[in-house]
Amino acid sequence: MGVPMARRLVAAGHQVRTWRRGTGVTAATAVDGAELVITMLSDPAAVLEVLTAALPGLAPGTTVVEMSTIGPEAVRELRGLLPPSVALVDAPVLGSVGPATDGTLTLLVGGLAGGLTGGPAGASEAGLGDDEAARCREVLSVFGSVVELGPLGSGAAMKIAVMSALVPAQVLLAETLAYAAAHGVDRDALIDVLSRTPLGPLAERLRVPSPETRYSLAHALKDLELATWNGVPPTASTIGTARSVLREAQAAGLGERDLTAIAGHVAATAPGEPDTAKTAPAHATGSAPATGSAPATGSATATGSATTAGSAATTGPAAATGSGAATGSGAAPVSRAVPLNLAAIPATNGAYSHAVRVGDMLYISGQAAFDERGDVVGEGSMAAQAEHVFQVISRILADQGATFGDVAFIRTYLTDMDDRLEYGKVRRKYITGTPPASTTVEVSRLFMPGLLLEVDLIVALPSPGR
Repeated sequence: MGVPMARRLVAAGHQVRTWRRGTGVTAATAVDGAELVITMLSDPAAVLEVLTAALPGLAPGTTVVEMSTIGPEAVRELRGLLPPSVALVDAPVLGSVGPATDGTLTLLVGGLAGGLTGGPAGASEAGLGDDEAARCREVLSVFGSVVELGPLGSGAAMKIAVMSALVPAQVLLAETLAYAAAHGVDRDALIDVLSRTPLGPLAERLRVPSPETRYSLAHALKDLELATWNGVPPTASTIGTARSVLREAQAAGLGERDLTAIAGHVAATAPGEPDTAKTAPAHATGSAPATGSAPATGSATATGSATTAGSAATTGPAAATGSGAATGSGAAPVSRAVPLNLAAIPATNGAYSHAVRVGDMLYISGQAAFDERGDVVGEGSMAAQAEHVFQVISRILADQGATFGDVAFIRTYLTDMDDRLEYGKVRRKYITGTPPASTTVEVSRLFMPGLLLEVDLIVALPSPGR
């Protein structure tokens, strides 16, 4: 998301500085001197982590525009984190990479006029001055339509409210398609009929497998996890039911697929053929019609890093999602191995994947220090290369809802065992709890000249409810 947003800001004539983790530049340095700081990150924890690191560089008068989907509770927590001299606006968006490129996102904005949604009695947030608010509107309008909703947190609350309707509706349609297939109803005919109802646009998304991951199933689940009342998630509700179905699909390895992949999952896990003795008329003879399942659903990678404007600096990359094999229908076997290739880290050469998920286990390929162009990062410096490698690994883990505490086994290849102490210092920054099983091997060389280490891991992924 962040990449096309940054490009639009540049095209509109704004002075833009971008930042992502793993570059060797601190968040505080990145935001130093910025008038406006925009964050577009994966979840509340990432937003709070990055902006905490950026605090020393946020000067009085800076405005932070938080555009991630984090919910109103996290916005209130963020307001408490930032100093009073730094203004905060929440502006999550409706739309994905395509609308971000075209400038047709819908921005749900809170905080331009002051106040604090859902805060304790007497809580308030000083609004932006007229000039600052106008400047903020000018920048946000570059991305699409700006909908001002009221006090701080109202944009975040609106985003969760909207997704609390759209995501369960997508799950409902998946179950509708599975029921129809089990009873011999033609899939296209059903979607044609649904297209004449208010559910038409959502149903059309299921007609043809999505060629790209516009809105990943994992992100849909995350958004529903944020739909709480006073911190308590609903259970006996449509939202709670949809959340359970999405958790099952994510556990089956579909987290990186587009949300439309839920149709294939529901079809694959639906009960068998209907009891024809119960469903056929009393006078009917013969057998029930053949049943089928939803067609395969594909996915692609999503890209993005946070963007800034108005002599502003960004504060972090958006969560990247990988791609995987399409799910099939009928009797064709479906591999349990789901390859993951994140767009937020340097691409592979096509001969391997960054990681592969099998059930609740994640196997991360050997990670080495090279950039998007394939050049070695930090040549000659074990500390720099190790830092780069562990930053990449941390993104892969975060993308799967894991941390270094979930690592079961780590294997390190060093070209010089004398560098192990320097490597160990970096490793201990990231692996701080109970050490995993570990092997360190000295090798004469790695696949690219200048590389000093390579690290691969096996990870026991946390349960969806953790």
